[in-house]
Order: sequence, then structure tokens, then C-alpha cells
Amino acid sequence: MRVWAVSNQKGGVGKTTTVANLAGLLARGGERVLVIDLDPHSSLSVYFGFDPEQVESGVYDLFRAAMQRQPLAPKSRIQPTPVENIDILPAAMALATIERQAGAVEGLGLVIRRALGEIAPDYERVLIDSPPMLGVLMVNALAACERLLIPVIADFLSLGGLERMLRTLAMIDRSRRQPLPYLIVPTLYDRRPRISADTLRVLEDRYGEHLWPSVIPQDTKVREASRAHLPLCHYHPRSRAALAYETLLDYLLEQEDQPTLQAASA
Repeated sequence: MRVWAVSNQKGGVGKTTTVANLAGLLARGGERVLVIDLDPHSSLSVYFGFDPEQVESGVYDLFRAAMQRQPLAPKSRIQPTPVENIDILPAAMALATIERQAGAVEGLGLVIRRALGEIAPDYERVLIDSPPMLGVLMVNALAACERLLIPVIADFLSLGGLERMLRTLAMIDRSRRQPLPYLIVPTLYDRRPRISADTLRVLEDRYGEHLWPSVIPQDTKVREASRAHLPLCHYHPRSRAALAYETLLDYLLEQEDQPTLQAASA
């Protein structure tokens, strides 16, 4: 089982869209995929047609079980999605209370990692949608994954979120005692404003080989697909963004057997 997390300490950069569309492509290729919604905003759960106010069992229950020193029982928390080969650990509204509750409980940083250890034979791939704020939920995402994707919009305001994310990653690396491979992915790219090209050059100069050498373009089909609760490869497979996500997945799979090379240059 391979585990990827998608995270940035800035919202609105395409985290959920990236998780949903990579999951869709992997599932279309025959992999059994689990997606995990660790963001209290529940965008990934909504993407796949779940109402966070109606979720009866999901990722929150893993943390509640851990706080009560009970078995995690992750298989009983997982829900099927409308997309073949994709299951989800959905987020309920109560997930927003975890950060406050976690302050009084030790050992909550590895809940997701422990849960995945119990279901490893069931899935080839796990994709985690992380919240945009540093806390126990983001720590769980980074502690559980083998590779980190950092979506970034090509504007200068997004650079601050990226820099905060990389500082967090450095802290996690010290705890893990080995670097976590990461890839910066330019998303929602609009070629028309000059600021987009300028920001992309800054990213290339600062982050070199950690930057994916392409972009996910702005595409109205992305919003339409999310409204239909489907990945782009199921909704409009020849759209610009769908083809870009195919290129991104190909790149990730090519690099998957060489993660230490990506991490060593951090």
C-alpha cells in the first residue's frame, strides 16, 4: 500500500481537486483506492456526495476511539463512494472539535498511520486530504504518508503558504528522522496574467527539482465534475485539467521507485 498526502498551509489551492482526480485515475487503472478527508471543511467528503452533517461513521470516529483507548476498527468507518474502486473515510462536522480535544490527550499524531496498518491488504493506494492549518490532523497526514504533494496557485500570496508548509515539513522530518519526499504542483494556472509566469519562475528558481515541471490549468470542467461528484476522468476525460492530472500521475508513478532521490536534495 502506497500513501500520498496532499497538503498546503493555505486554502483554496486545489488540494481536494487533486486528491479526487488522482484517486479517479488510479481507480480507473484498476487500483483499489482509499481517500481520507482530514479537513474539517469536509470538501473531499462533499465532492464524493457525502453530507458532513449526516456522516454516521468516518475519520472522526478513529480519533474518538483513540482518545477513549478503544480499538480503532478502521474497516467499520470506511464508506463506499459512487466511483468504482474508491472508498472514503469521510469527515463529519465533529472533526472540527478534534484540535481542541487533542490538547488533553497524548499520542494522537499517529492515529491514521495505525489505522492504515490494519487495512494495508485492502488497498493499493491511499490519498489523504489534509487541512490547511498546522495541528494534530495535519501531523497525522504527514506522519502516515510516504510522499507529499503541495498544490500551489501561481500568485505571490500562495508563496507564503508554501513556505509555512515547508517549515512544517522540516519539523516533521526531524520527528520522522528521515526526509519526506515532496512535490510542488502548480494548480489553477492561468497563463494570461503576467503574475502567473512571474510566480512560476520564482518557484523554479527557489525549489528546483521539487517543482513538477508542468501545471494544472484553470478549467471550468473541474467545477462541473465536482458538482457531479465525479473525478474528471469519469466526467470529462479529454478536458485540459483531466489531461494535466494524467500527466501528473504519470510523473508520480515514474518517480515512485526513487523517493529517496527526491528527499535527499531537500
